[in-house]
Amino acid sequence: MSRRRRKSEEDLLVALGALVLVGIVLVKVGQWVWAHWWVLVVLGLLVVLTVAALVYRKIGQMRAAQLRVEGLTYSLGQFDAMHHSAFEHAIRDLLARDGSRDALRCGGRGDLGADVKGHDPLGRYWVIQCKHRRNGLSGSAVGTPDLQTLNGTGRPVHKGDVVVLVTNGRISAPAREFARQQRLHLVDRSLLEQWARGRRPLWEVLPALPAPRSPRNQPPAEPAGR
Repeated sequence: MSRRRRKSEEDLLVALGALVLVGIVLVKVGQWVWAHWWVLVVLGLLVVLTVAALVYRKIGQMRAAQLRVEGLTYSLGQFDAMHHSAFEHAIRDLLARDGSRDALRCGGRGDLGADVKGHDPLGRYWVIQCKHRRNGLSGSAVGTPDLQTLNGTGRPVHKGDVVVLVTNGRISAPAREFARQQRLHLVDRSLLEQWARGRRPLWEVLPALPAPRSPRNQPPAEPAGR
């Protein structure tokens, strides 16, 4: 008998032995499961309870987010006491409160002049730059350079339909004139207080907004229950 043939027969015997061993193990496992079926029931219940806990936690998080923006209001004193990043989150939440389904805080290093973005209920895309002043009206005024950055990216880069600067402070006269020339919208301290009280959404507070997008250009509606 050749060495190759002996090797093939040995491999076959090893394979058959492995199959027999697997069969024996499966039989033993089956016998154990049959005798201890309640263990599987307990494991199944644990899996169900774990999944239910995860779902309940997710629903709680979604509900907490909803409650955070429903009826949300801020005072100027609250704005003044905020860190600039908290101010950006507050502006995002106000936008969401007013009906923006995709309001997003995106400020930070490399934000290219946009701190908050989102669509309004009429499909217009809002690009907002936030300028927080810890001292409110006593702080430095928002100047033309701040608006030049926003003007250079708000429409060309971020594709905004409505480009806005929001501040809890004051805005210089040259900056206001630049904003008028470039069709930028300004929310100063007085207008911010009016908006934050929650009586009217920002798209009703600001004048001279662009027309709503056509239905085919509006963002898709979210599925019910999300």
